[in-house]
Amino acid sequence: MLGVPLEFFLMLGYAVSLALIALSLELVARHVHQRSLNGSTIGFTYHKDRDVWQCPQDQHLFPVFADTAKGRVIYRAPASTCNACRSKHACTDSDSGRTIERKVSSGLEYGMERFHRAMSITLIILACLIVGVEFFRVGGLYPRSVLATVFALLGAIAARLGRELLSQVSPPSAATQSPSSGVSHVTERGWFGRGR
Repeated sequence: MLGVPLEFFLMLGYAVSLALIALSLELVARHVHQRSLNGSTIGFTYHKDRDVWQCPQDQHLFPVFADTAKGRVIYRAPASTCNACRSKHACTDSDSGRTIERKVSSGLEYGMERFHRAMSITLIILACLIVGVEFFRVGGLYPRSVLATVFALLGAIAARLGRELLSQVSPPSAATQSPSSGVSHVTERGWFGRGR
């Protein structure tokens, strides 16, 4: 093994596995967040330029209520359209039309996003620490060049994740984002997952 101790490969493997776990955590957290945003509006399309939702039957849900203090907008299809629709039973049980509520990220979602990012950064920093200690422990040009390269790569990843974490200084609020343009969370309320 080129005169390199087994501990070098074990430490390097451990540091790389920590980095892979951190990146996997990032990817899974992003996927779950995106899926939770899209789950309640499956089949519906939001047209940002007109600020309307379009249902699978090509009907539109228009904004009927905006609460800037809570950062939410409620969209509703005309009752006459929904009541005459052949797909009403699968879409809504309301006689006043299908309703979709859009709101900015809640404090809980914001906190979870920061928590996952902080966990990823912690794992990357731990991997950097392991690589740094091993750099001073092992001798030879080859192992040190490998460790320096891995350290630089892990440092770049940690710096990128840190910038993203610091760019999220406070949770989005209704005062800084208009509900109709900067909305980032969609929820729907009703019986058994159906709209109102």
